[in-house]
Amino acid sequence: MTQCGEAMAEASTGKPGAADLLAWYDRHQRDLPWRAKPGVTADPYHVWLSEIMLQQTQVQAVIPYFLGFLERWPTVEALAQAPRDDVLAAWAGLGYYARARRLHDCAREVAGNLGGRFPDTEEGLRALPGIGAYTAGAIAAIAFGRRAAAVDGNVERVMARIFQIEEVMPAAKKAVRKVTLELIPADRPGDFAQALMDLGATICTPRKPACGICPWRDACLARLAGVAEELPKSAPKKKRPHRHGLVFWLEREDGAVLFRTRPDEGLLGGMLEVPTTTWRDTDWNLAEAAADAPVAGGWQLLPDVVRHGFTHFTLDLRVAALSYCGGEVTGTWHHPDTFPSLALPTMTRKVIKHARTARL
Repeated sequence: MTQCGEAMAEASTGKPGAADLLAWYDRHQRDLPWRAKPGVTADPYHVWLSEIMLQQTQVQAVIPYFLGFLERWPTVEALAQAPRDDVLAAWAGLGYYARARRLHDCAREVAGNLGGRFPDTEEGLRALPGIGAYTAGAIAAIAFGRRAAAVDGNVERVMARIFQIEEVMPAAKKAVRKVTLELIPADRPGDFAQALMDLGATICTPRKPACGICPWRDACLARLAGVAEELPKSAPKKKRPHRHGLVFWLEREDGAVLFRTRPDEGLLGGMLEVPTTTWRDTDWNLAEAAADAPVAGGWQLLPDVVRHGFTHFTLDLRVAALSYCGGEVTGTWHHPDTFPSLALPTMTRKVIKHARTARL
């Protein structure tokens, strides 16, 4: 049966089919810098790099980072040879910094132990740092033509609606993966994976999905039942806890500021920060925080606070400032001229802006 005939058969049975989706994708696919043009084999390095960056991050935010990385490190070998601080600095602002550390670890593993070639199976890919089930499926399908399921939030939403899966997430993930695998065609599995991503991102959106122009509209059980916007079902979100910290802005006469590097493991691992207390549920005052100060002295609290949100909690940071008059300190000094090139997370950049503005 021809592809056109398959599409007609699928429509007549009221079941979603790969041919309908792929025909839609051929007309409406997004033009993204990491996607191979029709007829061109996808570069595994490009697919891997983009998929790591796209984890929990919007496409438009990723594009300039992806292009910047490729310009500096056009191959996995080049990325593997780069100093880690350079990679973290290039990643700064993209968030979820553990991804950057694992990205670098993965590049070193591929370049150093695998001859610069990514494994072409899900199992082999999952053995690499930073590659989980979704990313392994996406790379295997897109870069190597494997019949693999790449199930992210967009795909979960599409499948939960098409098959009217009422089970609450994350318990419904198993059912979603099962129906996704059943739909993947033997040919063009990579295009199918990307088509599902595009469908969820542009048509089957969380709110007000454009059901009228969806290639699977006639097969969508949730649309037919009038419950598309209600799916997938999620457990009620827990309120994020709120924490407090106090940071110490120590400035030399030449304008250089003291920073320290956070431990590699944990939140913002390997990134630079202004020295801080631990973060706790109650506010800090200077007397309590004195033991964490980089030097003893007459620290002065600056007005207002710096507020920052992480995935699992929000944070208020008070800033105490002092002009450095000598004494042993632990950390590194950096002049403001070098701040743009440093591996500084968004939280630290907020602290810098607040401190410099308040001290004018």
